[in-house]
Amino acid sequence: MKDISVSQDIIYIGAYDRDIDLFESQYPVPDGVTYNSYVIMDEKIAVMDTADRRASGEWFANLEAALGGRAPDYLVSLHLEPDHSGNIQAFADKYPEAKLVVSAKAALILPQFCCIDMSRVISMKEGDKLSLGGHELTFVMAPMVHWPEVMMAYESRDKVLFSADGFGRFGSADPDEDWDDEARRYYFNIVGKYGAQVQAVLKKAAGLDIAVICPLHGPVLKGDLGRYIGKYQLWSSYAPEDDGVFVAYASIHGHTAAAVRRFVEILEQKGAKKVVAMDLARCDMSEAVENAFRYDKIVFASVTYDASLFPAMEDLLYHLKIKAWRGRKAGLIENGSWAPSSAKLMRAYLEGMKDIEIVAPEVTIRTAMKPADEEAMAALADALLA
Repeated sequence: MKDISVSQDIIYIGAYDRDIDLFESQYPVPDGVTYNSYVIMDEKIAVMDTADRRASGEWFANLEAALGGRAPDYLVSLHLEPDHSGNIQAFADKYPEAKLVVSAKAALILPQFCCIDMSRVISMKEGDKLSLGGHELTFVMAPMVHWPEVMMAYESRDKVLFSADGFGRFGSADPDEDWDDEARRYYFNIVGKYGAQVQAVLKKAAGLDIAVICPLHGPVLKGDLGRYIGKYQLWSSYAPEDDGVFVAYASIHGHTAAAVRRFVEILEQKGAKKVVAMDLARCDMSEAVENAFRYDKIVFASVTYDASLFPAMEDLLYHLKIKAWRGRKAGLIENGSWAPSSAKLMRAYLEGMKDIEIVAPEVTIRTAMKPADEEAMAALADALLA
């Protein structure tokens, strides 16, 4: 972590939380997560965000080492979510002369997060600047990416965009690790609902000469920034990233799972470019959400349970609904021993979403798969791949 470089005067002081099991108490993070923070050393010193209280010791040690005995003049808080604002109070107490720089919206809710004299708070609006000497920050408002008070900051001398949670990723800050998978899972589960707001910020960023992106999670991004920005353009448009079929299934005693295995074979035999199947009762739900956004076609296969949907399937459909999932081709497979009704219930969810094409036929299996069911699944595969 100490080897992370931004520029000669901008020092990385983030902390790496390897012990956390669930980010936001719901997303598994087997490789942990970083709470990124930076110090801009100049005539005046600005600290860019703090860290979660879980990492207070590491963060303050990194801060003090970077300051080298000097006192900071500003703490810039781009985002008040507790994983970044968790040490504002401790910072304010330790450095009583420092000012806190936040967006105007953040200033209104700041008292909910800490008890700080509001005379120490500087509120920023779109285009406002903060001069540190040779470095100058210009503030870009980014409401609902993914909280209402979020802002980003552009440092003009080193051409650095401090992007708040934008361009973040689960896992470490190692730039050599694959970025796409954990950035995609992070985006669609945390930011994904707010595609229009992300697009608005990307339009603003298009007018900036950016050489480095410094997010609040994951690696500092350098080099071919067009690759990262292109992914955000794609993801925030809700367009599918890959041509493939995601089969999400919920099975109790294995009959639906067996049907899905056969259906995957049928899809592959008919030329599907990629097929990914996930058992919703046993998978990471955030990965299922990621795959639903990633691929252009999806099949929901669920057993009927208590005259309703199996809970794991309902959980996925609920997540997709609240994340504004849209614009996909979908197929339905239901199973039930005496009164299958899951297709009707899944359809009701999908009809409440935007631009979902539900293809025929709906496949109904009664307990164990039979030859007629395979024929129906073949017809469904043809309709999906047409």
